[in-house]
Amino acid sequence: MTLNKEEILNQFNTMCQNTLMQTLQIEFIDVGPDFLVAKMPVNSSVHQPMGLLHGGATVALAESVGSAASILFIDRENEEVRGIEISANHVKSKRAGEVFATAKMIHKGRLVHLWEIKIVDEQGVMISLCKLTNIVLPLKK
Repeated sequence: MTLNKEEILNQFNTMCQNTLMQTLQIEFIDVGPDFLVAKMPVNSSVHQPMGLLHGGATVALAESVGSAASILFIDRENEEVRGIEISANHVKSKRAGEVFATAKMIHKGRLVHLWEIKIVDEQGVMISLCKLTNIVLPLKK
């Protein structure tokens, strides 16, 4: 069974209920054959004490979109995904508005997926550049 774009986004957004992604108000907004996009509001709930977007919230957004993107490439009946390494370079601060994370696959192996996640603001200005490595594991039943 092949799902269309709207069905995939609905599934991902439904999976986020009662999770950190819901707490951070992360919403999946676009998907294609080699990418997934999510957005997150920037407000006091994701600020660090100086009133700026917290790097940890940014990394949580990156890992959320990169891990979900790997789900598009596995057999969900028999496999699951775990993030095993993430790195982030925060290049610009943000106080308010929204940020958008786009995960694009760098490498798709049988057991390892490598993703580049670019996080930009509403004008497309780079906020952070992240790299996520996921491992594909057999689903424990």
